[in-house]
Amino acid sequence: MNVRDLVHRPGEMREHRFAVGATEQFGEGLVAVRPGSELDLDLRLESVHEGILVTAEIDAVAEGECGRCLIDVALPLEVEFQELFAYHRDEAFEYGVQDDHVDLEPLIRDAVVLALPFQPVCRPDCPGLDPETGLRLADHPELVTPEQRDPRWVALAGFTASEDEGADASDADERD
Repeated sequence: MNVRDLVHRPGEMREHRFAVGATEQFGEGLVAVRPGSELDLDLRLESVHEGILVTAEIDAVAEGECGRCLIDVALPLEVEFQELFAYHRDEAFEYGVQDDHVDLEPLIRDAVVLALPFQPVCRPDCPGLDPETGLRLADHPELVTPEQRDPRWVALAGFTASEDEGADASDADERD
């Protein structure tokens, strides 16, 4: 992005809002932002003494499959980042202004990839697949089996503690 009008002019600011198509796939695994998907960018470029401060908000849609039931999903992503592009690059600054330009593509790609869910689900309570038949449990609720309890805990199944009993026990511990 051209920042010629901002270079070495502290206090100057410019805002842009536009949409771009992803030139490559962002992410791997179950979900990713596919090539050609639209990324809505809301940018704020500010000139400061050290360089150009870029604040960005990105809206995109990641497509893939649910990690539990394997149906196709489209998940909205909202990503924000802020980065300083320094006039003079050194160890303190990772990015720099190059010939009156700032290269936002690596930052956008990294921010979007880091925002992708590791285990995407179609809905938070997705029951997944039946281990025996492979059918989606959401479509076949009759296949859902009641939760089996560990037989070692059966003796404690009927135990309930009241708040008063817990308070008495902690008071006794404090007196000892």
